Amino acid sequence: MASLERNNKILLDLVRQPCNNTCADCGAPEPDWASYTLGIFVCLNCSGLHRNLPGVSKVKSIRLDLWEDSLVEFMRERGNSEAKATFEKCVPAFFYRPQQKDCIVLKDQWIHAKYERREFTGENNFYQQVYSSGNNPFYSKPSLNHFVKKKTKSKLPKAVINMKDLSAVFQPEKVGHAHGLQISYLQDQRMRNLFVYHENGQVIVSLFNAIRATRLAYLQRTHPSLRDNDLIPQLTRHCLKEGYMEKTGPTQREPFKKRWFTLCSMDRKLLYFKNPLDATELGAVFIGTESHSYSVSESSCKSRGGRWHCGITLQTPGRQFVFMCEQEQERREWLEALRRVISQPMTPEDYASKISHPIQCSVMSSCIQQKA
Repeated sequence: MASLERNNKILLDLVRQPCNNTCADCGAPEPDWASYTLGIFVCLNCSGLHRNLPGVSKVKSIRLDLWEDSLVEFMRERGNSEAKATFEKCVPAFFYRPQQKDCIVLKDQWIHAKYERREFTGENNFYQQVYSSGNNPFYSKPSLNHFVKKKTKSKLPKAVINMKDLSAVFQPEKVGHAHGLQISYLQDQRMRNLFVYHENGQVIVSLFNAIRATRLAYLQRTHPSLRDNDLIPQLTRHCLKEGYMEKTGPTQREPFKKRWFTLCSMDRKLLYFKNPLDATELGAVFIGTESHSYSVSESSCKSRGGRWHCGITLQTPGRQFVFMCEQEQERREWLEALRRVISQPMTPEDYASKISHPIQCSVMSSCIQQKA
């Protein structure tokens, strides 16, 4: 019993060290599990994914399980920093590193890539060749081809999509599949979405990272003076907020209609669709800064024909928009998200977008199933 208590105390001291106090795989704080074959500390969720690699990783709770002296000594010698230097030695700049809130397939494939396939140790020439620009066909031809069916010599793609504003983000709940991916691009000055999935998690995550790789190559050519660290945040366009609101027309006397809204800080656009899985947006509102006469506030306007009564007023130079949320919590979240965009300084790209007012984005689909 004394040895058990001593070893658990040593592990708790180790996990409090700066390199070990976050999950080695997703960065979650205060991990309380460990892989005693890899020598890393991980969170509960990632420990479950490590159980899918029984030949590579075996896990124990650092609080509840019995730890032999030899295993504790191994953990002391290794730790997250040592493991990172080995298993993340050659991670390409474009490769997405999952965070705590990311979907399971991203974290699962990150763990498989690091520890099972050892893609980033530098010892496997195959993966280094795949990740190098000279061997990636998308670098020389920065576009994605979308086919309705498998490519044949006699069939032309339904769409050839440029990388300029390509966006891909995992949306498992929206798509209704654990591997659901939303890919967006501009078509005729309007945002178009494709919702795709693949039963094989490695395939869909590889597509996602291929899109990021090609986007990075495009941005490196168009912004040669910027460092990769400045370009990486532009590879994946995450939404600040999505959800249903009711909206009325420009005179505010029209009936309120329920619409699906998406807000992105990268392009400062509030898009709205009839339904979450609609292919094309119905409209878009550009959101500038307070110095350009943009503001957002709670609204006391009463809904005409609508069921929701938590109002929001978005003031722009050309129009006042009124939206209704179902719950007060939803209104607070939308207000916070809109204020966040308004508080961001505008970039030269934002000014160009404000003038032209199109939205751009892009896509590919090979043996991947499109959500109906």
